[in-house]
Amino acid sequence: MSAPIDLFYWPTPNGWKITIMLEECGLDYNVQYVDIGAGEQFDPEFLTIAPNNRMPAIVDTNGPGGLPISIFESGAILQYLGRKTGRFYPQEPRQQVEVEQWLFWQMCGLGPMAGQAHHFRHYAREDSAYAIERYSKECGRLYGVMNRRLADRDFLAGDYSIADMACFGWIKPYRRQGLEIEDFPNLQRWFEALKARPAVQRGIAVGEERRKRPEDMKDNDKMHEILFGKYQEAR
Repeated sequence: MSAPIDLFYWPTPNGWKITIMLEECGLDYNVQYVDIGAGEQFDPEFLTIAPNNRMPAIVDTNGPGGLPISIFESGAILQYLGRKTGRFYPQEPRQQVEVEQWLFWQMCGLGPMAGQAHHFRHYAREDSAYAIERYSKECGRLYGVMNRRLADRDFLAGDYSIADMACFGWIKPYRRQGLEIEDFPNLQRWFEALKARPAVQRGIAVGEERRKRPEDMKDNDKMHEILFGKYQEAR
């Protein structure tokens, strides 16, 4: 029996991508919590696995050739797990490209823009009406892209795939982005279908009790500096 995969994780949209995939694939895994509010992402041992000091990351002792491998960046982890299991990441070249383009769209667009919307709407200590409007409107544009894509299909790239898993966590907190999902009916149908999947429910439940409210992080000077200041240089 293979050893469980070690998952370095905190319950955020990027973390959920990996717990959902692990649950969908039925893989055994051990959760190693990385408390980003306490600065654990800067611990030297974690940096050997994730040099960009961001979670999630994984260590699979049964990697290619039976040798251990560590992987950071959520998109790369999803691709690795898809190749490892042969699930949710098609191997036929055209189908694979379909999945990859929507995965990279999330990594380069939806996630960063939604993250900025969250920051300026809920975490920034100085009000910036321009930034709030800029990023919330861009999130709305990206929701529109998904809504049009889903007009004639159930999932983003053929069958249910890692592209859908990657996007789900960033749609889940839609109100924090200043949006209403009812304004995007095709996207809402997709979102409700994914939310009903048992593996998705299990994935987003991992560590839920550890999540902190935005106001807790905004009002805590040390935590705010760790998350949004120059804590890494200070270390």
